[in-house]
Amino acid sequence: MRQNETELLASETLLLLYVVSILILLAIFVIVFVLAFQRRKNKLIKEKYEAEKQFEKELGNSRIEIQEQTFKNIAWELHDNVGQLLSVAKMQLTVAQMRMSAEDKENLDETKDIIGTSLDEIRSLSKTLNSDVISNVGLVASLKKDLERFNRLKFIKADILINGSPVALRDNHEIIIFRILQEFCTNVLKHAQANSLKVVIDYGADSLLITAADDGVGFNTKSKTANSGLQTMKGRAALINATLQITSEEQKGTNLNITYPYT
Repeated sequence: MRQNETELLASETLLLLYVVSILILLAIFVIVFVLAFQRRKNKLIKEKYEAEKQFEKELGNSRIEIQEQTFKNIAWELHDNVGQLLSVAKMQLTVAQMRMSAEDKENLDETKDIIGTSLDEIRSLSKTLNSDVISNVGLVASLKKDLERFNRLKFIKADILINGSPVALRDNHEIIIFRILQEFCTNVLKHAQANSLKVVIDYGADSLLITAADDGVGFNTKSKTANSGLQTMKGRAALINATLQITSEEQKGTNLNITYPYT
């Protein structure tokens, strides 16, 4: 009788071990399945994110290319058409001046000077808009030319300071940096009511640091309009792996900071 009870207990124990083993194997299978599913899900999410990121990057590059081509077209039109028309007008005034009295010639000189100045400005603007010129001349020289024009036309008192030894950057990266600074300067002239603008370009050991600051009225960086312009410049900076920050307070001016790593 006792032997039968022992055999029954052993059978129950063995059965219990089988059940526990099956439950453990089932639990392991569920855990492995869940982990594999989660890993696959994470992989798909990562691939989707990378695809979206690549799409945004390509879209941004396309927009930049379209904008650059538009700038080139405008530059060509200014230089070839408008510039030529002003040149012809200046020559015609010179010819007409030969047949005039001394007093009339003196009056016409002022008109010739205005046309000559307009012609110089258009040629300068056409060079600024043409990215090929920026590539050939370089970031610093192109920026200096823009700021010199601001001073010459008495739009604002603009200064530029270069620290360190210039480092050659990729052409398309220099163009994007220049466009960011150009957009900032344009906003300063349009909205800041500033008297002065200072740009500092610091060639560091590992990165290029650029700051631009005005003494204008400033603005609220949390406003929708401000965020729109800021995001546009940040988007351009992101295309070249640069970081961009704009700080501003009302009546305390605006500061732009760009950090561009050489690598």
